[in-house]
Amino acid sequence: MSIRAKAIVTDGNGHFGLEPVELEAPQAGEVLIEIKASGVCHTDLDSMFWKRRMIMGHEGAGVVQLCGAGVTNVSPGDVVVLNWAIPCGTCFQCRIGAENICEQRPTIPETRIRCGNAPLGSSFGLGTMATHAIVPWQAVVKIGGDIPFPSAAIMGCGVMTGFGSVINAARVTAGSSVVIIGTGGVGLSVIQGAAYCDAATIVAVDLNTYRLELARDFGATHTIRATVDDRDLREVAEVVRQLTLRGADYAFECTAVPELSSSPLRMIRNGGMAVAVSGVEQVVPVDMQLFEWDKVYINPLYGQSRPFTDLPLLASLYRDKKLKLDEMVSHTYPLSGLGEAFDHMKKGLNAKGVLIPGA
Repeated sequence: MSIRAKAIVTDGNGHFGLEPVELEAPQAGEVLIEIKASGVCHTDLDSMFWKRRMIMGHEGAGVVQLCGAGVTNVSPGDVVVLNWAIPCGTCFQCRIGAENICEQRPTIPETRIRCGNAPLGSSFGLGTMATHAIVPWQAVVKIGGDIPFPSAAIMGCGVMTGFGSVINAARVTAGSSVVIIGTGGVGLSVIQGAAYCDAATIVAVDLNTYRLELARDFGATHTIRATVDDRDLREVAEVVRQLTLRGADYAFECTAVPELSSSPLRMIRNGGMAVAVSGVEQVVPVDMQLFEWDKVYINPLYGQSRPFTDLPLLASLYRDKKLKLDEMVSHTYPLSGLGEAFDHMKKGLNAKGVLIPGA
């Protein structure tokens, strides 16, 4: 038995298209998902240049269609969100609770997914920009059907990355001061995490006035509009010092701009913590004086997520109206609208765009 689907496929050289694909039925430990919504983020844009032919997308929510033998965490008909940092549960990192950096992530062999006569990979083992996806059971978390699919989808990466970086990695304390550099979907999630932790001062920094307005709505107590001439954010750092007397307790970089990798170090006091949320992977020069004195710089992956604990927590906070998700989804698009979604994202016209495969 095979499942015919449609998917956004990239050639790995900067191009993509909507293509018919064929998925084999789930085997033992695997789950077939009908994708109802797939988030769009900068990582998806980058993935078009990974020199690998694959189905795009790594933020997804949908409905379980079929389960392979041995799957017990979900059943057909369940509403689920997908987790891209798929934990095996048994390796060294998983055993010590660091599931986000699992050493033996379960995968579906590329030979089980085909486009034409050729095997096809899936972005982060998911491939959510499609009508259907086949994934390991460890990638699937049941959340219940009372969360709109677009809102559920964005929990799977951007929201988890930002919120988790606050509560799991930095462990922001009540009454503290927090700076967020970049207020896209991830930055807005950091802001919400800081508010959840009862930070007293939450300062949002961005070039985009629309996003700074959103930041206020999501919990920022102060906003600073940066300028393109202030390339290393020295002027912003001075304003932060005036607001916090000595510098912030925590600062989070959420821009993915390599030149701003060290910018959170400018914002924090001696002994403060700088958090690189966006995951810049380029080689960049760093002024080591920025670490003076006793400053800590961390680069957590995926907010140090433990998916079967943290994703249900996000769903619970949404139900209790302590986490804004619906408000973050500013645009939705059909699968054929990915080009427009990328264009809006690059121009800063939306907080979060989401593809709706059934549209």
